[in-house]
Amino acid sequence: MPKDSLPPEVHRVKARLADGSCMYYFSLRGRKGTGFYKSRHRLPGEREFHTAYVSALDAAAPKKSGFSTSDLVDDYLSSPRYHRLKPRTKEDYSMWLSRFTSEFGDDPAVMFEEWESKVEVNEWRDAWKSSPKQFDYAGAVVTMLLNWGAGKGRIRNHYCSFEKIYKADRAHITWTQEFIDRFLKVAPESVGRVLIAATETGLRPADLVKLRMSDVQYLNSGNRRLRIATNKRGVFAHIPITPKMAQLIDTVPEGQDYLLVNASGNPWTARYASQRISHWKNKAGLTEAALGYSLHMHDCRGTATTRLLEAAADAVQLATVFGWNLRYATQMVEVYAVVGGDKTDKILELVAKAEKNTSGT
Repeated sequence: MPKDSLPPEVHRVKARLADGSCMYYFSLRGRKGTGFYKSRHRLPGEREFHTAYVSALDAAAPKKSGFSTSDLVDDYLSSPRYHRLKPRTKEDYSMWLSRFTSEFGDDPAVMFEEWESKVEVNEWRDAWKSSPKQFDYAGAVVTMLLNWGAGKGRIRNHYCSFEKIYKADRAHITWTQEFIDRFLKVAPESVGRVLIAATETGLRPADLVKLRMSDVQYLNSGNRRLRIATNKRGVFAHIPITPKMAQLIDTVPEGQDYLLVNASGNPWTARYASQRISHWKNKAGLTEAALGYSLHMHDCRGTATTRLLEAAADAVQLATVFGWNLRYATQMVEVYAVVGGDKTDKILELVAKAEKNTSGT
């Protein structure tokens, strides 16, 4: 995002005065001892500001042509660390680093060794303040880049670490059977199959769309399961095939490789599948205005997890099904074990049954 209309190389710092008002101090970025102006205005338009700016440029020592922020970004994008990332993460990092380079690319990387740089990065992040999730992600990518740079000796240290403001608690949001039925009534069959597979397997969209017939395994017990290497963790998930998922698999046309294809018969992409779920969800009346909260394809994962917990699955079993490590599975048990009215009723049934057995009546 462009830096307002400040002249090139100008660094601005905001200070809160004792009377509660703000004062802005201006200097030349990356060059110490070049403070040239202060103003009550964030973007001074008076002639004195521009005169002082030109004088500061004339008096300042030449700007060092050393290692720039753009060089730092290029080094990271060429590093083994970046190339080991999963495709979606690489795509997201590349997008945010491009935005970061557009803003700070020509500046020396050593500017981030000064605490004032955090002010500038925060002002850059403010372009996304209306979306807390993007605001946080921008800060996370910058912190990651500068941590990497410090670890590689490109810079000595930095001050750009940020607290997250986005905290999502969606454990109570699931695709109920009523919601699924309403969706299936209006959505095309190809889209409906995506929702069924998502709620029955709990797979992320990126894993869901790559499911193939060869991922179906036949067990000695006569049951079937899906065995798939997850995109995010690279470990195998072993997912029992439920009756609804079995019906979906058994209706795949002969010769079709992928379990899920779009209306044209081609494999879905994760992004397009999510977009179609969102589109037909709204057509089914499952809007945020109607429900009081937003419902997404990613909530299918919580739906599947909740179903397994209600079936008395433990953390070890969840880890096996979803390809989680045990610590993460335990965390997910805490996240999704939400005590709703139906669970309370079941608990009361268990208590009544226990009391009946004790009394013998």
